[in-house]
Amino acid sequence: MDQVAEVVLGVPRGFCAGVVRAIDIVNLCLDKFGPPIYVKHQIVHNPYVVEELEKKGAITVESVDEIPEGSIVVFSAHGSPPEDFENAKSLHLKIIDAVCPLVTRVHNEAKKYHNEGKRVLLVGHEGHQEVKGTMGQAPMTLISDGLDRLIPQWDRSTDVAIITQTTLSVQDTSAAITEIQNSFNNATIRNDICYATTNRQDAVLSMSGKVDIVLVIGAQNSSNCNRLREVAESLGIAAYLINGPAEIESKWIKPSYRIGITSGASTPEILVDEVIKRLNPSKITVLPGVDENISFRLPKELR
Repeated sequence: MDQVAEVVLGVPRGFCAGVVRAIDIVNLCLDKFGPPIYVKHQIVHNPYVVEELEKKGAITVESVDEIPEGSIVVFSAHGSPPEDFENAKSLHLKIIDAVCPLVTRVHNEAKKYHNEGKRVLLVGHEGHQEVKGTMGQAPMTLISDGLDRLIPQWDRSTDVAIITQTTLSVQDTSAAITEIQNSFNNATIRNDICYATTNRQDAVLSMSGKVDIVLVIGAQNSSNCNRLREVAESLGIAAYLINGPAEIESKWIKPSYRIGITSGASTPEILVDEVIKRLNPSKITVLPGVDENISFRLPKELR
C-alpha cells in the first residue's frame, strides 16, 4: 500500500473502564486459581483480546452447562440473565462476575421500575448479550433503536419506564425515546448509554470535515464499534469496520487521503498501532478529546 497523506486519530478511543476491569478479572483469576478458567460468553467483544486470554488458559463457552462441575466461571462484561447464575450454582461453580458496573446499574433500574408497577421498555438490539442479560432481570418489552421499531399499542395513560442498552447510537436512541414519549403521557426516562460510548461517538463527530474516510478498528460483533461506523456514515464519510491491518482494502484509500482512525471500547491499542503502521502516513494528527480518568473496583473475591 502506498504511503497516505495523514492519519487523524480520534480521542478517546479503545478500552473503557468496564473492559479494563473485565480483562483484569480474567487475568487475576488465572494468576490466583490457575488455568483453566471458564468465561461465559466472550469476556469482551474482541477476538484479539479473547485469543490472548485463551493462550493463558481461559476457555470461552456459550453455555454454563459446558463447564465441568466445581470449576471457576467468569461472567462476561455484558451481563448475564439470573438463570445463568442459578445454573452455575447448581454445578457448584465458583462465580466471578465481570459485568460492567454501568450495565449492573441498568439491571437495578429494570427491577426497581418493575417493582414500582411501571411497564419497562428497553431500547436495544435483539440478541445482543447485554440485552439478554438485562431482559432476564424483570418483565420488559424490547424496542429497537432503528427505524423498524414498533411501539406497543397500550393506553396512553400507561405508566412506562424507558431504559437503554449502554452501547447504542446517541442519535438513534434519542429518536426512539422521543417516539415512545409521544405515545405515552407517563414516561420515566433513563438514558443509560455509557460515557465511553458517548465520548467515542463525539470523537467521530469531531472528525467531520477533517478526513476523507474513517476506519473503525474493532470486532464485527461489537455494538459500540458498529455504532461508530454508523456515526461516520451519517456524516457522509465512507467508513469501514476492521479487526486489524489485514482487512484494509487498497481500493478504499488514495495516497492523498486523510484517514480518520478510531476504535471501540473493547479494542486494544496494539491493533490501532498496527493499522497506522500499515498505512505508513506522512503525518499523524491527534484530535483533542475527553480525558477519561475512570476506573471501577474489582469484585470482592479478587481485591
